[in-house]
Amino acid sequence: MRLTLLFLFLWLASFCSYGQEYPRSSQYIFNNYLLNPALSGIDSYIDLKLGHRQQWSGLEGAPSTQYISVNTAIGDDYIRSSINSFPGRGYNPLSRSYVNSYTAAEPHHGFGLIAVTDKAGLVRQNNVNATYAYHLGLTTDMNLSVGVSGGFHSLTVKVEDIRAEHETDPLFNADYNNLLRPDLGFGVWLYGPRFYVGTSAKQVLGKRSVFKDQGYSVLAYQSPSFYGTVGVKLFLDEEIAMIPSMLVSYWKNSPMAIDLNMKLAYQDKFWLAGSLRYNDAFSFLAGFNLSSLVNLTYSYDMSTTAIRRVNKGTHEIGIGFLLNNTYEVKCSTRQF
Repeated sequence: MRLTLLFLFLWLASFCSYGQEYPRSSQYIFNNYLLNPALSGIDSYIDLKLGHRQQWSGLEGAPSTQYISVNTAIGDDYIRSSINSFPGRGYNPLSRSYVNSYTAAEPHHGFGLIAVTDKAGLVRQNNVNATYAYHLGLTTDMNLSVGVSGGFHSLTVKVEDIRAEHETDPLFNADYNNLLRPDLGFGVWLYGPRFYVGTSAKQVLGKRSVFKDQGYSVLAYQSPSFYGTVGVKLFLDEEIAMIPSMLVSYWKNSPMAIDLNMKLAYQDKFWLAGSLRYNDAFSFLAGFNLSSLVNLTYSYDMSTTAIRRVNKGTHEIGIGFLLNNTYEVKCSTRQF
């Protein structure tokens, strides 16, 4: 019980002093759209994904996150034309021959929606954003997309469940509680058949509030978050692709986070990956493309910090649906 109360106190203190980061997901290498709105409509089908993440399993009050994302391209010239580089239905986008015949996508628009809810202890935050992106072919085999997101963010603290010596603390009546605040983000994504480079920002509007009482002040701050990522596709043979990638994340007044990832994909059937987040955790990930309609992903994180002694790891599971999938592909054609 004391450990749980200490955890909740430290979590709340980090929020009140510096702000809460955007909820984390280990499966961004399966769904980069969660971090970058420029991926809206990157594929020629309706991409629907749902996920659940239970962080630090076994620790009372630990963060729990659920999300749903959906995005699609607009325009028959992109969705139904041969610009997808497929000779026929059911072709494998991870094959060497697909890469060699890759053609940049026609200019087109993409739209989408992301909803995320995250609960940790007595604190819950919700984020809902609509996204838009425009994709433009720079060369015969390279595209650039620019995207924006807009929506709202809310944060609620169950102050009625807090037992404190001074219940008149001004923090208990802070104006962030139960309010909807505007949310804005943007992103850029440069991609081709063998690489991608992206940068994005979320919650760029931020929010700063100061509460004073009897000479003391409390600062609440919703901090913007920034991301940069790069990945490359290498073929070990015709059947196996190796995709090393890196993600750099930054929040104001917090240390920079660096993720190093290695993913191995066998045809378009399944993939395995390992990820190391510097000074935080190691992750094992796996994905299975069951059909041209459904795929599944799972990840397990092991903390590399002292908190590993009091939890059983972090579990995350995701399910994806490839709707209106004209070419019956089993995995993404434009992100990997």
